[in-house]
Amino acid sequence: MANFDPRIPSIARVYDYWLGGKDNFAADRELGDRLASFVPSTPVTLRENKDFLARAVTWVAEQGISQFIDAGSGMPTSPATHETAQAVLPGARVAYIDNDPVVVRHLEVLAAHGNPGVTVIDGDVSDTGTVLPAVAEGIDLDEPAALIMGSLLHFYAPQAARDLVARYVSALAPGSYVILSMGIASGDGAEKFFSMYSEAAAKLYQHTPEDFATFFGPLELVPPGIGDARTWRAGWPEALALPDREGWMIAGIARLS
Repeated sequence: MANFDPRIPSIARVYDYWLGGKDNFAADRELGDRLASFVPSTPVTLRENKDFLARAVTWVAEQGISQFIDAGSGMPTSPATHETAQAVLPGARVAYIDNDPVVVRHLEVLAAHGNPGVTVIDGDVSDTGTVLPAVAEGIDLDEPAALIMGSLLHFYAPQAARDLVARYVSALAPGSYVILSMGIASGDGAEKFFSMYSEAAAKLYQHTPEDFATFFGPLELVPPGIGDARTWRAGWPEALALPDREGWMIAGIARLS
C-alpha cells in the first residue's frame, strides 16, 4: 500500500487500539498509551462514542432511513455502521469514506466483500468535489440519507468544520439526518493531550460545546438536542447534565427539513 509506514502512528489505528481492536501497530499503541496518560478516560470515552453512534444509527434506521454516509469512518470495529443499519433494515446501504490506506483495505475486505450494500471510498472527506460523486455511485442522494461524522470535527478549525458539514448537507435530500459527535477535554492533562496528538498524528482543536452547536448550522436538532454521548437518547425531553470529567464526547442528531 502506497505511503504506508507502520512506524508512523495513524489516527484510525490509535482509535482502533483504544477501542480494543487488533488492527494497530506498536507505534499506534505507544502513542495511545502516552496520550491516555494525560487524559485517562480517553479509551472509555471512545467506547462511549462508539455506543452512541450505534444507538444513533439504529434510531435513524428505525425512522425508515436506509442510506448512510460514514465520513472519516476509521476501522470497521464492530459494530460497524453497516452491521448496525442492516440489523434494522437488511437492505440498508452504507458509503464509508476514509483516506488511511490500512483503513480502506480493511473496509474493502471486512465490510464491502460480499456485501453489495457497502461502498468504500478512498478519499479525503474534505475533498467533497471528488468524494460526493463517488458516494453517489452507492447512495441515491435524491433520497433521504444519514450523514455520520463521528469523532471527526475536532480535526478541523471551527469555520472549517461548519463549512465541511454544510457542504455535505447541501448534497442531501430533505428528510435526511446528520449525526455528529466530537471529543471535548479540559485541564492541564487535556492541554498536553492536544499538544502531543497534534505533533504526533494530526492537528487537534479544542472546541467548546457552543462551537459544536454551530456545526449543525440551521438544521433542526432532534430532542434532547446536544448532550453527552453517554446519556444521549433520541426523544428524551431534555439533555442530561454534563458530567464533571476531564474528557468526554458531545453528540447530537439533526434533521434536514
